[in-house]
Amino acid sequence: MRDDMQYICEEIPELSSPSVCMRDPPRVEEIIKTMQKAGTSTIQVISDFDMTLTRFAYNGKRCPTSHNILDNSKLISEECKAQLKDLLNTYYPIEIDSKRTAEEKLPLMVEWWTKAHTLLVQQRIRKDMLQDVVKESDAMLREGYQLFFDHLQEHSIPLLIFSAGVGDVLEEVIRQAGVFHPNVKVFSNYMDFDETGVLKAFKGELIHIYNKREGALLNTGHFQELKSRHNVLLVGDSLGDLTMADGVHSMENILKIGFLNDKVEERKTSYLNAYDIVLVKDETMEVLNALLLHLTSTK
Repeated sequence: MRDDMQYICEEIPELSSPSVCMRDPPRVEEIIKTMQKAGTSTIQVISDFDMTLTRFAYNGKRCPTSHNILDNSKLISEECKAQLKDLLNTYYPIEIDSKRTAEEKLPLMVEWWTKAHTLLVQQRIRKDMLQDVVKESDAMLREGYQLFFDHLQEHSIPLLIFSAGVGDVLEEVIRQAGVFHPNVKVFSNYMDFDETGVLKAFKGELIHIYNKREGALLNTGHFQELKSRHNVLLVGDSLGDLTMADGVHSMENILKIGFLNDKVEERKTSYLNAYDIVLVKDETMEVLNALLLHLTSTK
């Protein structure tokens, strides 16, 4: 083991796992020490949802995102499923293309989400069917999710989930897992149902992978308590997730953890340059939980 990783891996052995990559271990160590010393009351966790809190794959099979749960469900016609798949095949390669800038991707991501939402609205989805659709899906939170959610609740640490997915669906995933605690706040695309419970539109501003940020939440005035939480644990699976903490009031420290789920070789360098800790093809919350346990321990 390299000397610069010796201390941190002794303190948090999970960081020596083969799935863990760090470009600058001394910097990671310094952030962790500072955050732990500052105490639990200064910490907030900002996380993406799909493929970050949920699994990317299980037994070699891709797990669905919150959009996919709808796309693959009995609520969607075969024709609509084919159209949504075409959109995925067109735009997903653009989303993960490390050669394109965020500026280049932005209008195309807006185009993708807008087209997908238009198709979903045309399906006249019923609100009372969402619970069954989630129950019947293959969506799974990452292994170790119970400890992650419960520990944050136990220590009154806010968990802010920013998602370009469908808020109604992802909330149902968390609810059915039994971990939708009061400290969890979701910022996502929510469905707007008519008086008969049929989807008629999506509410408010479109949220896509490049405009997820805490500033939008703080501006609503609902999150005064966050203003004293200057230390951020940011968790994502795309380079777009790195802006989620933009707008954090007087941020002092941020530890960025990225799940690298797919196209590892071509994306690893850009992830290592952007995230402090990169978790390669890791379907668990093991490293995150170890970090949280360490940060909340009193030493």
